[in-house]
Amino acid sequence: MSFHSQGSHTVQISMKMFRNNRNRVVQALKETKRIKNEESTFVILQGGTEDAFGFYDTDVNQTTFRQESYFQYLFGVSEPDFFGAIRVSDGHTILFAPRLDKEYEVWMGPIASTDQVKARYEVDDAFYVDELVKVLSDKNSSLLLTLSSINSDSGKLYKPPTFAGIEKFPQDADILYPVIAECRVIKSAEEIEVLRYVAKVSSDAHKKVMKMPFTKEKLYEYQAEAVFLAHTYYVGGCRHCSYTCICGVGNNSAILHYGHAAAPNNREIKDGEMCLFDMGANYFGYCADITCSFPANGKFTDDQKLIYNAVLAANMAVQNEAKEGVNWVDMHLLANRVMLEKMKEGNLLKGDVDEMINAGLNYVFQPHGLGHLIGLDVHDVGGYLPHCPQKPVQPGPNRLRFARDLRAGMYVTIEPGCYFIEPLLKKAYNNPLQARFLVKENLDRFWNFGGVRIEDDVLITKYGVENFSVVPRTVEEIEAWMARNDDVPYVPYKD
Repeated sequence: MSFHSQGSHTVQISMKMFRNNRNRVVQALKETKRIKNEESTFVILQGGTEDAFGFYDTDVNQTTFRQESYFQYLFGVSEPDFFGAIRVSDGHTILFAPRLDKEYEVWMGPIASTDQVKARYEVDDAFYVDELVKVLSDKNSSLLLTLSSINSDSGKLYKPPTFAGIEKFPQDADILYPVIAECRVIKSAEEIEVLRYVAKVSSDAHKKVMKMPFTKEKLYEYQAEAVFLAHTYYVGGCRHCSYTCICGVGNNSAILHYGHAAAPNNREIKDGEMCLFDMGANYFGYCADITCSFPANGKFTDDQKLIYNAVLAANMAVQNEAKEGVNWVDMHLLANRVMLEKMKEGNLLKGDVDEMINAGLNYVFQPHGLGHLIGLDVHDVGGYLPHCPQKPVQPGPNRLRFARDLRAGMYVTIEPGCYFIEPLLKKAYNNPLQARFLVKENLDRFWNFGGVRIEDDVLITKYGVENFSVVPRTVEEIEAWMARNDDVPYVPYKD
C-alpha cells in the first residue's frame, strides 16, 4: 500500500483516500442523470504547473511546488505537469505523466516510469502526456467532462485543461464543477484525520510562539512567524504554509490581512501590546487556519480583557449553537450580537443591540465574515454554488464566504473579531445612525488598541461541533501558559 508521509512521527495519507474521493465524485455524477453514456465519458483534469516566478525571466522557482487543489483531491499527485482521467461508468483511473528528458536525471534525480507512477498512486493505468489523445481514443471516449468555473470566493477563473488534440473530443464544462465542489464540502473520515493532524501541529506551533520572550528580548513580528514555520515543518513535516502568515502587533493587529509584501511582519514588538497571530500549516494540501490573540507581556490589562472576552464570548456562543441544520448567516449575527452586548456591558456602547445591527454597527467593529469553509484551500470551495443560497446584502453578512445551512462533515473556521480601524470608526462617528450608540469618551481609549481575533477550526456534526484547535483560549489559560517555564512537548503523531 502506498501513502504520503513525512516520517513515522507524522500522519500517513493512504492512496485509498484519493480513490474514495474519486468514487464519491463518480457516484455523484451518476446521480445527476445528465450523462447519457457513462462508459465513454471521462472526467479530465490538468494538474498544476511549476512556473519560475510566473512571467519573470528567471529560471528559479519562487516557491516549492504545491499541487492544484482539485487535482490533489482526486489523485494525490505530488509532482507538476500531470493530467488525470476517470471513467464515469466504473471509476477506472488513468494518470498521464510528463515525458521528461534524460537530462532531468542529471539535475533532479531518477525519472519514475509509468509503472512506478501507477504503483505509487494506485491507479488503474499510467501513460505519458503525449499519449493522452491516443489512450482516450482507445478507451472509446466520446465526452470529456472538464472543470471550468469562477471560484465564488476568490473570483478567479479555473481554466479547463489544454493539451494538443483536445479539440477532437466533445467536451462539457458545466456538469462537473458543482458536483466535485460539493463533494469537497463534506469531508470524508480519512480527510478529517488529516485535518485533525495539521490543526494539532499548527496549535502546538502557536503555543510555542506564545512562549517567545517578547519582553525580554528585542523581537520582531517576523520572528514569531519564523518560529511558527520552523515548528510546523521540523516537528510536523508541513513543508507548506496555508497562507501568508499574519503577525500583527499593536495597530497592525487591526489590519485584517497584514503580512503582505507592503507590510511584511517587520515591526518591533513592544511591551504591553496585543499580538494577533493568524497562521496555519499545510500538510499535503490540507489546511489549518488558527488565530491566537494575546498580550506580548503575558498579562492582560483591563481594556484588553474587555475586548478579548467579548470576542471569546462571541466565539463560544457560535460553538455552542452550531450543528447540522443551523444557518451560517444566523451564526454570524449571533456572534455580532453577543460581542456588541459585551461591549455595551463594558460601557463602550449604549442602546439596543438589535438596533445597532440594523444600523450596521456590527460591520464597523467586525468588517469580515464569521468564518469560512476550509480543506484543501484555506478558503475552500462550495460557498456559493448554483444550488446554494446566494450572498446576503446586509452589511456584515455580505462579507460571508458562504450562507448555507450547516451539514455534518463540513469543516469551517469560527473567527469573530473586534478591531478599532481608524477609517471605519471615523465614518461611524460621522454617521448619526451609528454615532448614537458610541460612548465616545470611552472608545477614544482604543484608537491605538489594534484588534482581537479568536479563530478555531471546527468540524460540524449532527449535534454540535468538534474543535480541532488546541490552544489556550481564556484569559486565565493564556496567562498561565505564558508564565510557565516549560516548552511545548514534542509528541510524535499516534494513529
